[in-house]
Amino acid sequence: MTTADRPVIAVSMGDPLGIGPEVVVKALADRHVRARARFLIFGIQQPMMDAAEAAGIDPYWWRMPRGAPEPVAATTSHQDVVLIDDTRFPTDAFASRERTNSKDAGEASFRFVEDAIASARAAPGHPLRAVAVATAPISKTAWSMAGHAQWPGHTELFASRFHAKRTAMMFVSPRLRVLLATTHIPLAQVPDALTLGRVLEKIELAHEACVKLGISKPRVAVCGLNPHAGEDGLLGDDERRVIRPAIDLAREQGLDATGPHPADTVFERALAGKFDVVVAMYHDQGLIPVKTFFRDEAVNVTVGLPAPRTSPDHGTAFDIAGKNMADARSMRCALELAADMVRR
Repeated sequence: MTTADRPVIAVSMGDPLGIGPEVVVKALADRHVRARARFLIFGIQQPMMDAAEAAGIDPYWWRMPRGAPEPVAATTSHQDVVLIDDTRFPTDAFASRERTNSKDAGEASFRFVEDAIASARAAPGHPLRAVAVATAPISKTAWSMAGHAQWPGHTELFASRFHAKRTAMMFVSPRLRVLLATTHIPLAQVPDALTLGRVLEKIELAHEACVKLGISKPRVAVCGLNPHAGEDGLLGDDERRVIRPAIDLAREQGLDATGPHPADTVFERALAGKFDVVVAMYHDQGLIPVKTFFRDEAVNVTVGLPAPRTSPDHGTAFDIAGKNMADARSMRCALELAADMVRR
């Protein structure tokens, strides 16, 4: 496959003060990753150069200023990795800055994601058109500081920009797949957010996502919300009132959905191969097992978009940013999964 024939994946650099530049540089330094696709990085040059120098990696990307004329952009078809250098931010804008939440960094990372989404929404034939997006970590606090608090995270922004009515956050790891019924909301709001329609929708999306990942007949396990999945109503009625009826409706559609399962045992069974995906009712219920067993190997996938979107399973890690200590495995897995999903 020639360079020009490979699928194009847009990559947002993430928060310039976090580990995003480092994990992007390290992940794409792997020639095996670059052989699977072409990559357009939306970010800025200096943090990537600093990360490459700290890691002893020779810069391997071709730089193009953001807003370059279309004939210049067309030359990217002959490059494995192209950095779309966002000249709206000064070259040294984030040099020698404290590694913490920042309004300026939040604005920069938000703009990188917006540009990556625009690339994925571009018309066929556009020189910067991508068919998938992989996003490096951002800080939700920094986005809020920059005036973007209406977007709790990537998932919600992608859903809005793609006008996707049904989306979900799913984590894919070597032996465990978990889809979340609710995402970035306070725990106290979860019971009210769990309607029959929402739970049914997430079961359907879990089934559809597994089919797209190559599983012809997915086995979907659905978690309960309460301890012991409610213990027949003794410990809460959410299971009887909402979750079980949603499972029954899914089964009427022919989906292999079971539950509600107690959350303290279902993940062990999924790890043993009894289920293909688990639908968790809230954020930490699903992510604690994923990050316990497969930290730095899991990938966050936004289900329900017209183009694949993946991301590593970790955050900005300000405490180790700039120290060449970040593990790029999850970012590499995110890039590889995006390429695989495009091919499927």
